[in-house]
Amino acid sequence: MAQANVTSPFPGYFILVGFPGLEDLYLYLACFFTVLYVVSTTGNLTLLSIIKIDRSLHEPMYIFLFMLSTTDLLLSTFLTPKILEILWVRRHETSYEACLTQLFLIHSFATTESFILVAMAFDRYVAICHPLRYFSIITKGVIIKIAVCGVIRTEAIMVPIMYLLKKLPFCSNNIIHHSYCEHMAVVKLACADTSINNIYGIIVMLVTSLLDLFFITSSYVLILRAVLRLGSRDARLKTLSTCTSHICVMLAFYVPAILSSIVYRVLTNVPLHIHILLANVYLILPPLINPIVYGVKTKQVRRRLLFIFKL
Repeated sequence: MAQANVTSPFPGYFILVGFPGLEDLYLYLACFFTVLYVVSTTGNLTLLSIIKIDRSLHEPMYIFLFMLSTTDLLLSTFLTPKILEILWVRRHETSYEACLTQLFLIHSFATTESFILVAMAFDRYVAICHPLRYFSIITKGVIIKIAVCGVIRTEAIMVPIMYLLKKLPFCSNNIIHHSYCEHMAVVKLACADTSINNIYGIIVMLVTSLLDLFFITSSYVLILRAVLRLGSRDARLKTLSTCTSHICVMLAFYVPAILSSIVYRVLTNVPLHIHILLANVYLILPPLINPIVYGVKTKQVRRRLLFIFKL
């Protein structure tokens, strides 16, 4: 009698491959990611402290910046330690529960960051296009409503993702070809039909990323139109300079994200470690760049930093 084809049971944990093909460089990568994490954490904590202590910074623009920096800090905190564990001590295992928790938190904070960037673009639009009505439009009540909408949107996106993921059965293949628990990398391991998960993942990407980019782009088109109407060249340059920090932050967030998505879905012949590195840059770069950009470009933050270091 032919033996029945039995699928091996899921062992209860996943193995993250890390950066395959770069094992000889793990020490250098470990040092590099450690420096990035320390600089990122220090920068965001410093920015949060400055905004909290300096009452002159308790304005809508800096409240949104406080939200962004908090999100960045949490994102890097839930992402980087596991990567460092892989690189420093070669510990690749992660439990099923820990993996799903990391997946939920990382994607939640990445989604929240995108929403905050939209809110910051709207803030700059009101400040430049309707300066006399700015404080009557962007009130504390409006900021609270925006924050609540951001949380609701993130939960509305993530709850179905986690529900669909929890329903999937996992068998003997528990090797995640990534350095962290990325959604689609985990879905690929399921020994069942994952078409619903794939379709929902694409819908989420289109609705969130493209819609957020549309709102941000629309805001800056209106801002540019208002700036070009200013009579003085100095006034135009001064007005545009207030937006350069936000533009740099948006580029640091969306460009690596788009490149990673293109490599993952279109350029399938790209080496795996390149895709993994791009996926890490997409999440690690914004928390690193944001406090540096705002520390350098924002006069009030820069002045406070110089005052601290003089002490």
